[in-house]
Amino acid sequence: MRPLRVRVSAILLLFASAAGQAAVKQSAADGFIVEHRLHIAATPAQAWTTLAQPARWWPKEHTWSGDAANLSLDLKLGGCFCERWKDGGAEHGRVIMLKRDELLRLNAALGPLQDMAISGVLSVALAANDEGTEATVTYRVSGTSAHALDKIAPVVDQVIGLQFGGWAALDAARESKKRVK
Repeated sequence: MRPLRVRVSAILLLFASAAGQAAVKQSAADGFIVEHRLHIAATPAQAWTTLAQPARWWPKEHTWSGDAANLSLDLKLGGCFCERWKDGGAEHGRVIMLKRDELLRLNAALGPLQDMAISGVLSVALAANDEGTEATVTYRVSGTSAHALDKIAPVVDQVIGLQFGGWAALDAARESKKRVK
């Protein structure tokens, strides 16, 4: 049987369907930090509202059920970023800090990382700018050196970019429709 980290790496490689500029800020065998800066063509309040609707923007390929409609995010302290389907479900994360329209922080070992029994903290910070909102998505993951997290950090970086890129794109599409009308 192959070691867990090899199996997890293979799973993550299958999940990574979009290439992007690497934003791995720090990487070691026992942890990593990835960061993505996204421009969102909407106000922070609008971006916050869309963030709370992962069923609209999270890629179905990055769900356990294969259907993003099964996702929900309860934006309150202790709220669940959950996926529920008939006869099953998964808690992807738990809200540990929030400041409406400014900051969302989840305790979240996403996807295959959940099975590794590691710790992950996902932060989404929003700041208004002249063109809408600058969003900074930071994912910090910690484990032990046996997890060899430095080997999977680039793939997790790509997946985070894909997932939250869908959020930024959804608000951009909404703003484009407004301008056309």
